[in-house]
Amino acid sequence: MRRTRLAGALTAALALALAATGCGGGSGGGTAPGGSSAKSAATAPDRVEPLAAPVAPRLPVTVPSADGRAVAVTSADRIVPLSGSLNEIVFTLGLGGKVVARDITATFEQAAELPVVTRAHDVSAESVLSLRPTVVLAESTTGPAEAIAQIRDAGVPLVVVKPAKELADVGTRIDAVAAALGVRDSGTALKERTQERIDAVRKGIPAREEKPRVAFLYVRGSAAVYLLGGAESGASSLLEAAGAVDAGKESGLRKDFTPLTSEALAQAAPDAILVMSKGLDSVGGIDGLVKIPGVAQTPAGAGKRVVTVDDGVLLNYGPRTDQVLKSLVGQLYGEEK
Repeated sequence: MRRTRLAGALTAALALALAATGCGGGSGGGTAPGGSSAKSAATAPDRVEPLAAPVAPRLPVTVPSADGRAVAVTSADRIVPLSGSLNEIVFTLGLGGKVVARDITATFEQAAELPVVTRAHDVSAESVLSLRPTVVLAESTTGPAEAIAQIRDAGVPLVVVKPAKELADVGTRIDAVAAALGVRDSGTALKERTQERIDAVRKGIPAREEKPRVAFLYVRGSAAVYLLGGAESGASSLLEAAGAVDAGKESGLRKDFTPLTSEALAQAAPDAILVMSKGLDSVGGIDGLVKIPGVAQTPAGAGKRVVTVDDGVLLNYGPRTDQVLKSLVGQLYGEEK
């Protein structure tokens, strides 16, 4: 992705915060300490739903990798997905029994006991190679580059998948993973199932004359990281699909994240705040969130209107995207669909 130097520094801060706090899809608390009147979070179940009739891999295949290579895959017997989203897709395709490792954010029930080889997009090549993988799935943001090169130099097929940024990426990523593992038919079935479920949630969104303005905040109190999401944060597509306005994007923030300031919050003027569940926990819940400078002065802060979704699923844009969208809609409009 094209980033300014400041945006790159913010991304590094995000990675450090994720590593320091063990960011993952826990069931964080959406209810404020002390009995706040704000709504409780509706979180997606921490379990994936594999296809009912998955197909066996048909290999070998040669597939394009997002880094410009053509990669030959001859076996899917020992799969290592290097992000939580990729783990989720592989398991949902029905190939969970062949997965031998996970990213720290892959905390759903079926993967929770697997060894962790990636934290905050930082992969341990030694840990990966010790598991004797027959194929590795990575994202463009996975690194360091030396680790990726080390895995490839060991002769392991490594396929890079473009990162997800919006709803339109859901089907594309499923197709890419399914093709790399030789299960294109399962990929088609999963893509169709996922889209049908997303469409069903969108049909149930209440019609409103004035759309709620929602600011996406990335906060990690333990690492003193407080950021306001903009157009490239990854949350805009979800918020817009939920019938809301991304307040950061609408206020003119064009990059991914910018440091959270009272002025930026005043410009965004959100009616509600979206935050990851572990981030909310890290600042002491809703009561702690509103103590961050500028938050209490927004309509969202004054009313303690906070929407939370588990870290491990919010921006995955994977097979559970319908559940994420359903959670957002239920919290924004005060009714579970």
